[in-house]
Amino acid sequence: MDGFNPVYSKSELALYHQGKTLDPLVERYLKALQTADTVIFITPIWWNSIPGMLKGFIDKVMKEGPGRSHVVTRTGVKGLLSNVKHCYVLTTSTSPTWYLRFFCGNAIQKIFINKTLHQLGFHRCKWLNFGGISSSSELKRKRYLTKLKEYSFN
Repeated sequence: MDGFNPVYSKSELALYHQGKTLDPLVERYLKALQTADTVIFITPIWWNSIPGMLKGFIDKVMKEGPGRSHVVTRTGVKGLLSNVKHCYVLTTSTSPTWYLRFFCGNAIQKIFINKTLHQLGFHRCKWLNFGGISSSSELKRKRYLTKLKEYSFN
């Protein structure tokens, strides 16, 4: 791990609206995102959504302003990360995937992918979830990992 802290300090929060940061990792991640054509998020689902650490990553790294991740216009957010042609969100959850989609509001697809990532300019986002992981067998988990290995991430 690189020690990224997804929490804003008071002094860093004061720089938020200027699109600036005190954290060199924020600049490193933003530069990597500005040149990537594929991004893969690997995360658990907690309480039907992304965990706070991933939310903090988005909040801290996705800086507003020219040459950053997005700009705010009169009609909304315009994403500047249109270089990202493929995005994959690989998740695990205790709940079955169908339950998350149909009874819990489908937050990963509707909010994180269709709103947040699309507003940043990401294209062709695909969500793959391993539901029911806490009650799954070792064989089922190994099959899932084999399926991921065979998946074409492009």
